[in-house]
Amino acid sequence: MDSVLETQRRLHEEIDRLEQAVVDQFMLNPKTLKERLLQEHTVDGFLDRISGRSTDLSALYKDEDESRKKEMETISGANEFGEFYNRLKKIKDHHRKYPNEAVEPMEMEFMDQQPTEEKMNALDDMFSGEEAGGRYLDLHEVHEHYMNLKALKRTNYLGYLSEFTLFEEIERKDKNADYQRYLDTLSTYLEGYLKKIKPLKNIGEIKEDGRQEFDKKWEEGTLPGWPKQEQDAAPTTDLFCIACKKQYAKDTVYNAHLTSKKHIKAAAQLAANGGSANPNDQESVAEVQSKVLAEKAKPEQDAAWSEFLIQKYAEILKPQIEETKENVERRQTLTGRERDLELETDQIELEDSDSDDEEKIYNPLKLPLGWDGKPIPYWLFKLHGLGVEYACEICGNHVYKGRKAFDKHFQEWRHAHGMRCLGIPNTRQFHEIVGIEDALALWKKIKGTKPEGAKKDQIEEFEDSEGNVFNKKTYEDLKRQGLI
Repeated sequence: MDSVLETQRRLHEEIDRLEQAVVDQFMLNPKTLKERLLQEHTVDGFLDRISGRSTDLSALYKDEDESRKKEMETISGANEFGEFYNRLKKIKDHHRKYPNEAVEPMEMEFMDQQPTEEKMNALDDMFSGEEAGGRYLDLHEVHEHYMNLKALKRTNYLGYLSEFTLFEEIERKDKNADYQRYLDTLSTYLEGYLKKIKPLKNIGEIKEDGRQEFDKKWEEGTLPGWPKQEQDAAPTTDLFCIACKKQYAKDTVYNAHLTSKKHIKAAAQLAANGGSANPNDQESVAEVQSKVLAEKAKPEQDAAWSEFLIQKYAEILKPQIEETKENVERRQTLTGRERDLELETDQIELEDSDSDDEEKIYNPLKLPLGWDGKPIPYWLFKLHGLGVEYACEICGNHVYKGRKAFDKHFQEWRHAHGMRCLGIPNTRQFHEIVGIEDALALWKKIKGTKPEGAKKDQIEEFEDSEGNVFNKKTYEDLKRQGLI
């Protein structure tokens, strides 16, 4: 068994080496999102170990059992040399008994800080396939739980991602026990996901600060969706039964219940326990009434706290939520083959904001980067009109820079999704139409002026593998000739 002083020395050494390991980790330059996440999880593990070792060290210095004090007296007393040789003898006996015992120095654990394949695989196992290594959220199970709740608005998964934090739109009477279980499921997932993608984030501090803000708003009645009710603000003791622990709204109902068997039995039981059911005892009635109202309001307060905490998590995860919505919109327009190809793509390189001065690119005009990673010439920027911005309302007011990108976007997934939401086919007739009202008006005009004898093969449109659009007759002719 190690001595107390040796245990303290070993703990100090481990803490020092862990601190140096944290510094070494931050000196690494992660290139991908996965490498950055692995770095943060590794640092989080080191910090947890530092916290644990510091706790053990603090307990040894407190010396509640006085073992450290006794050891100090032993090695500094009159027989200090005898104690030294006695300990030396124990060490020699141990090594004589186990001569070939392998000892690994503590520094060996922290020598190689580079990411390994084993660590990368362990990081992949933390995320589901839908989360794509921490880039997107996977709320499909939570959405399914939400859809099973009664009296709530039904919406698809994409709409749910935009509305799952709008709790004030849900009526207070619909927030029951099933709703609380749904909130617990959602809160647990968001908290777990936040720990996975931001392991260095202090979740306890977020909860503590949020709780203080929540308690203040709850007392003031300014929490959205939870206004302070009048009956809770000024309860009356005249219609409260201390034996049944129930508040009544009308005198007739209150007086009728006083003669019921249930009340008589409850009053007798209260008297047997030494209590008083006298309604004239205002202090006792007010005390019991406040406890009953507090117990009644607790489920609502728990639901309000869960909603408030979920909104706090959603604020932190806002970039991931927006990327998830864009990913869902984009994947809805992809074919099965395109989705398979997307899964095989390499990871996106992170922008290196901490690069050396020699690697920093001087770009005061904020010109687009070319194939070599450097800004394109200004004359080329002006030639292609990349300084002109085109906004498309159908694409959610997305801005396209340059005429070429603007013309190309009419056949891309974002514009096609917007047209599908409007219930309009994305044909060449709607090229250059960027306003929702203009598109609806043109579609209405086309439907109204369409000739009765229009042929089906002239109305239907087909698209080849290169994105060219033809009517049915032309497409079949070209396919028959083997040209497409």
